[in-house]
Amino acid sequence: MSDDKRLEPEAFLDLVPQTQRGRLKVYIGAAAGVGKTYRMLEEAHQLRDRGVDVVLGFVETHRRRETEERIGDLEIVPRRKIQYRDVELEEMDVDGIVARKPDVVVVDELAHSNAPGSRHPKRYQDVEEIVGTGINVITAINIQHVESLNALMKRVTGIDVRETVPDSFLARADQIVNIDVPVEALRERLREGKIYPREQIENALKNFFKPSNLASLRELALREVARSLDRQRLDRESIKREGGHRANVIDRIMVGLSSNGADTGQLLRKASRIAGQLNAEWFAVHIETPNESVKNIGTRDFVALLDNINVASDLGAETVWLKSDDVVKALIDFAHDKGVTKVIVGRTHQPRWRRLLRGDVVARLVADATDLDVEIVATDEREDSR
Repeated sequence: MSDDKRLEPEAFLDLVPQTQRGRLKVYIGAAAGVGKTYRMLEEAHQLRDRGVDVVLGFVETHRRRETEERIGDLEIVPRRKIQYRDVELEEMDVDGIVARKPDVVVVDELAHSNAPGSRHPKRYQDVEEIVGTGINVITAINIQHVESLNALMKRVTGIDVRETVPDSFLARADQIVNIDVPVEALRERLREGKIYPREQIENALKNFFKPSNLASLRELALREVARSLDRQRLDRESIKREGGHRANVIDRIMVGLSSNGADTGQLLRKASRIAGQLNAEWFAVHIETPNESVKNIGTRDFVALLDNINVASDLGAETVWLKSDDVVKALIDFAHDKGVTKVIVGRTHQPRWRRLLRGDVVARLVADATDLDVEIVATDEREDSR
């Protein structure tokens, strides 16, 4: 959303009728330093000037002078102190925010991992709890922390991003706003010491803040906002067609979960992106055969399967576990039963002799699922799933 078309701050509070659930607004940017925190603070001041009760739940200034000055006299909810290994850590005080019950709370660093001993492992889970109490939240995230983009981020930037936020969380946002800064303008901010300390600048310019990286991240951030706006448009049209009631989702997508798939995590992330583009419900289905029963598969494969089930759930899929002697038939039967229109599978990396011995599931699926769209997507067999 460009600056000249940006909604007024109070418009965020008027997006939908008041309900028990608070509203969620997410500022998204291509990288650190684009101005997400500053913009949230600006909006907090504007809302307060209009009589809205606003507090700062957690703001990370990174010692940037302009950001620190913009806090001004905004009310800050004191942070909760946690002792961990003889070190005192500070985290957002969820209980304090809920007890204060403001109209709006500003929460920075959405992808942050909380200190051990916190009620939730991740800050986005804190935000979910706060929104659930009826408090409106304004928060911020960099595009590299979107879960379904994790594998792509590693290819684009060469950095393995550990802290991520599920797409299902972003899908529940009432408003997503992109803070867009041209590549050279952002690099100039970095050179001026407005993003990182002086000793880190040269290294950052040569690595993460390379023009090619920033251009790719900027494009992805813009796409994410466009995806959100399109999803909201489809929801409005759906409700309008049904006379004020949300219509049933037309498209449904299915992806298979393997107990021996090192690239399943990548496949799930791609399926999540496709489902988001189509505004579709999607299922992640594991078929347990006798040879792959819990008793027979190795511990490593079983742990990988459970990890992928958790990833699928975080990405917004409905996870399903079925038992059958015939994987392909079970997948097709499930698709027919649930009204699935598209099946997404990964390219087989197994040796030809093993496919001949056990049967090529992908080839059979393409041949037998004649009334379904089967999309085969490329995955990198060298990259482990998360």
